[in-house]
Amino acid sequence: MKKKNFSVAILDKKYLWHPFTQQSEWEQGHPFVVDRAKGVYLFDEKGNKFIDGVSSLWVSVHGHNHPVLNRALRKQLNLMAHTTFLGLTHGPAARLGEALIRLAPAGLQRVFYSDNGATAVEVALKMAFQWNVQQGHESRTEFLALANSYHGDTLGAVSVGGISAFHKKFKPLLFKSHFAPAPFCFSCPFRRRPACMSLRSGSERQPPAPRPGESRVETGCRWECLSGAEKIMEDRKGRLSAAIVEPVVQGASGMRVMPRGYLKGLSSLCQKHGLLFIADEVATGFGRTGTLFAVEQEGVRPDFLCVAKSLTGGYLPLAATLTTEKIYRSFLGRFDEFKTFFHGHTYTANPLACAVALENLALYERTHLIKTLQEKIKTLTNFLKEMAQQPGVSHARQAGFMAGIELSKADGTPFPVSQRVGKRVCETALERGVWIRPLGDVIVVLPPLAITSRELSRLLSVIRWAIEKNLIESTRYKKTSFTGEN
Repeated sequence: MKKKNFSVAILDKKYLWHPFTQQSEWEQGHPFVVDRAKGVYLFDEKGNKFIDGVSSLWVSVHGHNHPVLNRALRKQLNLMAHTTFLGLTHGPAARLGEALIRLAPAGLQRVFYSDNGATAVEVALKMAFQWNVQQGHESRTEFLALANSYHGDTLGAVSVGGISAFHKKFKPLLFKSHFAPAPFCFSCPFRRRPACMSLRSGSERQPPAPRPGESRVETGCRWECLSGAEKIMEDRKGRLSAAIVEPVVQGASGMRVMPRGYLKGLSSLCQKHGLLFIADEVATGFGRTGTLFAVEQEGVRPDFLCVAKSLTGGYLPLAATLTTEKIYRSFLGRFDEFKTFFHGHTYTANPLACAVALENLALYERTHLIKTLQEKIKTLTNFLKEMAQQPGVSHARQAGFMAGIELSKADGTPFPVSQRVGKRVCETALERGVWIRPLGDVIVVLPPLAITSRELSRLLSVIRWAIEKNLIESTRYKKTSFTGEN
């Protein structure tokens, strides 16, 4: 057993290149070699088990090695593993399309498959651009996005990404986008007083759409973030094709939760100024924020909805871009008009992935997963409120079952990047059987939705212990804040 683990690590370091990883650090370290997975646990080759505290990068829903999903995969494998989707169709794709449209926000009627979140976004961007061209708006070549946004790592997705560390080097290769202020109250330059302590569980009543300049009671601001978006729309009138946003939570920038009302306000501005609205629900979709889709919380009806990650329950790569019948029909015509959407992938609508995705969605309904999630959301809320008062924690935030704990020095200033505090906390958690991965110095809490209450309590207690072990003993007490809404 030990020899096998050793050989995997050696082979990895000799031949592989990992995503978002400084390989010089990786080569000096001791890789966590996963041998198998079951339920919410990952097992190493020695048989040690670790709670998968980030759902294997936000994808696992019902847990690993689920018998129902396994059965669906084997059943489809006995029929057909793959065939092209160019020039033919098959049952799993057709049935999944029907299921997605039945669950999706009203107005979405068509499904275009791809392989991952970035490609789902690429599809939406290209469709939005081509739709505008076919409406006679050839000058609409630019996009509106948010600062600190992340939509994937292909060049189109990077063009609408707002995280400098990830995207700055590729700027000469990108098309033109304009970035509105991120609606993150904790670090908002316009904030008049500290963000209030409130919960965004996904069960709140839909808020009215705020207007730019309107006074906001919670913070004393005047929705300057919306004003910034509208200014771009006015300044680039006739040049913008669409706006793209991660609804409710900007995930990769550190689980930054939007204030209630912002999403609806931005959607209203898009309607006012004639922009298509792209909701990137790759990370937030399928229950992560407490509702099946995050846009439901504010009654927003996007022109495009991008989904991936949890679509197959964490089993296989599959993504989809949903759009309206109106947009779909604008692409119809004679072949020689060249209105066809010339985009596709070799593994588009892979039958294995579609079959598992279809069973995954059926499991949501049979187990009433979103409803049963609410008590666990409350448990997470209570934990975050406690953590927000701890030394070394500058802010805790939550939207449904997505949460982030931001670490800082005693005076509230960030730790030097070289100290890798978030990384140290996560390495410490491994000592007690929990696998988590930080975003800088933000500890991400994002377990599989089907985690039991007992497993969740264990996960949270280990995270608390790991933070205390690394920070609290050497940090002066400093009262901080928790917000579900920010």
